[in-house]
Amino acid sequence: MAAIREWALAQRSLPGSAPRKALEYMLELWSGLTVFLSNAWVPLDNNLVEHQLRDMVVGRKNHYGSKSLRGTEVAALFYSLIETARLRGEDPGCYLLRAALAAIDNPGTVTLPSSSD
Repeated sequence: MAAIREWALAQRSLPGSAPRKALEYMLELWSGLTVFLSNAWVPLDNNLVEHQLRDMVVGRKNHYGSKSLRGTEVAALFYSLIETARLRGEDPGCYLLRAALAAIDNPGTVTLPSSSD
């Protein structure tokens, strides 16, 4: 990794060029890109997280065809809650019930998109 960083620092290219932007971006994020070297709990990639989020993103895209904006937003909200429950390893039905009861017990803390949007 040290050799890659030294190579990147030694590169010369025109200001504003794509290669220079790419190298500057990489060097700017270097500490985050190499954190896995000092912390064995950090995976080399984030494929697991991307895979877990994929279902949520696909679900939201599927709701774009709803008949109303509010319907789309509410469907996306519930889909997000269900996927959050799954990511947490909880039963989605129990999670939705707890979320609904918490919203009832604390009015105004959870809001749905306004119907005027």
